[in-house]
Amino acid sequence: MERVPAKKATTATKRVAAAKRTAKKATPPQKSTTAKPTEKTPTATKKTPTATKKATVTKKATVTKKATATKKAAPSSKPALKISQPESRLSLVRRARRINRELAEVYPYAHPELDFENPFQLLVATVLSAQTTDLRVNQTTPRLFAAYPTPEDLAAANPEDVEELIRPTGFFRAKTKSIMGLAAALRDRHGGEVPGRLADLVKLPGVGRKTANVVLGNAFGVPGITVDTHFGRLVRRWKWTDSEDPEKIEALICDIFPKSDWTMLSHRIIFHGRRICHARKPACGACPIAHLCPAYGEGETDPEKAQKLLKYEKGGLPGQRLKPPPDYPGTAAPPLAAG
Repeated sequence: MERVPAKKATTATKRVAAAKRTAKKATPPQKSTTAKPTEKTPTATKKTPTATKKATVTKKATVTKKATATKKAAPSSKPALKISQPESRLSLVRRARRINRELAEVYPYAHPELDFENPFQLLVATVLSAQTTDLRVNQTTPRLFAAYPTPEDLAAANPEDVEELIRPTGFFRAKTKSIMGLAAALRDRHGGEVPGRLADLVKLPGVGRKTANVVLGNAFGVPGITVDTHFGRLVRRWKWTDSEDPEKIEALICDIFPKSDWTMLSHRIIFHGRRICHARKPACGACPIAHLCPAYGEGETDPEKAQKLLKYEKGGLPGQRLKPPPDYPGTAAPPLAAG
């Protein structure tokens, strides 16, 4: 009878053990608390490149934006003149005519800068002005015209006397031959009068198209383009043409402007070339038409320094004529003895 309780005890023990096993199987394994960060770590790592990329793009955009803003804010020393390449014919004509209008406002007193009282004096003075200044010619011609007032007088003069009178203008031997030759031609072929036709003028000794146009435009009122060294230099700087040939330049400019503008256009361009747009060092910083000039920057752009380069009345200096027109704003040039 003592073995029965032992059996019952064994049975009870087995039941308890079985219950524990059943409970253990039924209870799901608990996830480790450290597993969560481990599982999320790849996700965080995966997001990091995207965030870095966004930050880089944002930074680049900010830098680019700042650089653009700085570039826009920086003042440009050169006026904004954009010329399409090649510039259309219409655009060139409009720009050229605008330059002429603005020069007319700057130089309302533009005029021929040779002293003369009649066509003969203007013709001789223009021939003498080759390779020298109008000022030097104006300082020389008073004595010449006092000694030989007419073509007949000059044609009959002693060449050595004429050479001595015009010596200050340079190349005096060649110039003496020219002015005495044209005086003789006027005497023999034109009755001592200067002809008013281009075809007749260019047949005179020492007279080319430039000289003929000066005489026609200023002594006879016949419009003409005077292509001297200043005129040619400026129209090339302004990109009106790239030609070096005076006759081609004349033909092209005549085609851009109406005939009524030709003579005054020549005066304005020559005035500007002598006073501001110089050959070696243009006064770009003091130029009233810099905003229209494709060559801006070839010369001095600083306004104060450019102001010191101005000549004649623009620089407060005497002009080239001993007897300037009444409306000329500058002062007369000194005679040869005082020069």
